Amino acid sequence: MHHYTDVLKKYATFQGRARRSEYWMFALFNALVILVLVILAMTTRSTVFAALYGLYVLAVLLPSLAVVVRRLHDTGRSGGWFFIAFVPLVGGIILLVFLCLDSEPQHNAYGPNPKGVGAYPGGAAPYGA
Repeated sequence: MHHYTDVLKKYATFQGRARRSEYWMFALFNALVILVLVILAMTTRSTVFAALYGLYVLAVLLPSLAVVVRRLHDTGRSGGWFFIAFVPLVGGIILLVFLCLDSEPQHNAYGPNPKGVGAYPGGAAPYGA
């Protein structure tokens, strides 16, 4: 649950990096909320739940885009790679592969590794490294 709230706290932060767990837990929780709202809207045939669904989707649109961009940054790619999703047939698959890849272990142009792997305490590499 904290991954979901962490993404919402960084509502429109497109800089930095996001770990796989942060992205996928946010996506999972989002999918569950949307599924519940859709089921409630369909079973009750209430416009209230349909409106809640629409408001929720609009409310999480910007944080969803931001976490995708930060996830791409974590793999060493520019956020512009998001637009590959619009290429018919293969674009979405390529983006999915990028989102599933592991982090770059070292610092990259988008910041330090959020896992803390590849960083040496004190900033100096050990002898022989």
